Amino acid sequence: MEILDYPFMVRALIAALLVGVTAPSVGIYLVQRRQSIMGDGIGHVALTGVALGFLLQLSPVWMAVAVSAVGAVGMELIRSYGKARGDIALAMLFYGGIAGGVMIIYLAPNGSNANLTSYLFGSIISVSPQDITAITVLAAFVLLVAVGLRRQLFAVCQDEEFARVSGLPVRALNLLLAVTAAVTVTVAMKAVGLLLVSALMVIPVATAQQVTRSFAWTLALSVTAGVAVALSGTVFSYYVDVPPGSSIVLAAMALFLLVTALAAPLAGRRARRAAAAPEDGTPVSAERAEVHA
Repeated sequence: MEILDYPFMVRALIAALLVGVTAPSVGIYLVQRRQSIMGDGIGHVALTGVALGFLLQLSPVWMAVAVSAVGAVGMELIRSYGKARGDIALAMLFYGGIAGGVMIIYLAPNGSNANLTSYLFGSIISVSPQDITAITVLAAFVLLVAVGLRRQLFAVCQDEEFARVSGLPVRALNLLLAVTAAVTVTVAMKAVGLLLVSALMVIPVATAQQVTRSFAWTLALSVTAGVAVALSGTVFSYYVDVPPGSSIVLAAMALFLLVTALAAPLAGRRARRAAAAPEDGTPVSAERAEVHA
């Protein structure tokens, strides 16, 4: 393929692949906890980290990891101790993060609006070999936590009180999930952009939930959908010359609408079968269910 003849496109596709795997892997826990918007708040905080990287002439990626992790932990502590409502903590992350990022980038000696564009909306030509190394290391950490501790994280996200009674370290797991979400945002910022990364953490999960009933299948299908839209959106952005973040998110939304349209008749049939089932739980055939309905 012609697209693979360019080293920058190979790096962009590798980054898109890693983002497509990691974002839904963490997003499924945020969706389960009804904290889908958390990725947006962390993304705004990560913008401050990127700006600090330019100001201190350090790696923007690693600085974004540190700052966003601190912000995510702070928000989780505020939520768990109940000193402020969760939406207030999110609002503080939103506005303080983006305001601090814009202020600092203008104070940086080599900072400008152009420097932030690739981090805000993604850029297929800005992914350097050093970025690929950092993204790979961070993605490995995310998958180690999201997949390796899936049973414990599922229990905590499903019912914190039950998980606490069961002896799980709920607070530690909550903090680890917050840090993992922050790392995921940093992994995705070059490919999707800080302002759009939350969509890739949520939409593939919502798509998978239309046709799955178990956690394992939802995770597997959401990762598959994430990889598909990340790669297709990156390729589309190359040929049309648009930011990859917008292409990836629009592809994810299109897939969600398609799956929803296809799953609606199936959901209706399941509902009719459930309504036609006898009270004693004896299974009935599809033909009897249709006639009863």
